Amino acid sequence: MLLDEAYVEYAPGENRGKVRTFEEGVVSTRKTAARRNAPASRGASARVLRIIGGSWRGRKLRFPPGTSIRPTPDRVRETLFNWLAARIPGARCLDLFAGSGALGLEALSRGAAHVSFVEQDREAARALAATLAEWGARSTEVERTDARLYLARTPRPFDLVFLDPPFDSGLLPEAAALLESRGWLAPGALVYLESAARAALPPLPAAWTPLKEKRAGEVGYHLYARGAG
Repeated sequence: MLLDEAYVEYAPGENRGKVRTFEEGVVSTRKTAARRNAPASRGASARVLRIIGGSWRGRKLRFPPGTSIRPTPDRVRETLFNWLAARIPGARCLDLFAGSGALGLEALSRGAAHVSFVEQDREAARALAATLAEWGARSTEVERTDARLYLARTPRPFDLVFLDPPFDSGLLPEAAALLESRGWLAPGALVYLESAARAALPPLPAAWTPLKEKRAGEVGYHLYARGAG
């Protein structure tokens, strides 16, 4: 089976995945497939991040140099996960526009029960799937598809969503509206947003309440809570 014709879900306590086909093109995290399809040079040519907390603290995360990924800076991730410390253990998380996967991987490192990664870029999705397999990640899935197509499916409510589309894409308000209107958010769910620091946030769902916000260089980052009603 071709790598981007399947995805894998790891159930809690399992080290092997269950492969499912999906017509839009998703990525398998089976260890054998991931190793066979991983880029030949994951060393000097790759960009590198480090996990900053939890069981994987200090592990290096490599992602392809040829992609347009803009990873969340280390100091922003550190602040974010300080905000989220009490909510991560046992949470079901969605890393939409996953890119390097750093946010979802950080959540897994700190005890999240499940993370779904959605990334449209083929090479980025393959690299992320290979990392999950290499690290023995459990209860994860990587899907190579457009975020809007993903959100058009039958929803599975999440406790925490990382929403970080490319700043110039204009996708933030559309993705936010789909998350809310189609039922992807559990009652009381948290949504983390990133945007260009110099630009005002677009209109967001009325049910979302701002909790925290900060700025680091050109990045504005925000934490919202969805009302329980």
